[in-house]
Amino acid sequence: MDIDIKNTLMEALGITITSVTAEEVVATMPVDQRTRQTYGMLHGGASVALAETVASVGTYYLINHETEICVGMEINANHVRGKESGMVTAYAKPLHQGKTTMVWEIKIVDEMDHLICISRCTMAVIKKK
Repeated sequence: MDIDIKNTLMEALGITITSVTAEEVVATMPVDQRTRQTYGMLHGGASVALAETVASVGTYYLINHETEICVGMEINANHVRGKESGMVTAYAKPLHQGKTTMVWEIKIVDEMDHLICISRCTMAVIKKK
């Protein structure tokens, strides 16, 4: 799946999609000056942006592009561990694949597979007008 990220939040945050299947979406994001908060830790908002990105990509992969679009509807996140530098990886798996909504569970981990953030994102599937 080819995604044009030029001039998007994905480009600004350095998010790279590494794998897309019907069962899982995987993406990475650096922890650097673009994604840290003022105390030098990974910004929770950057983690949430990564989580919604993988849920969005996964939903897009599963819908009919001719007749449907998808948008974020709700997201929550628990930030369980700080991270100062390096790379985080998001793993998104669909929990529910309905006709009008999809629910995704997203785990964001560090290089040692330590859980950094756990999130759940609900995506709306909307018919094109």
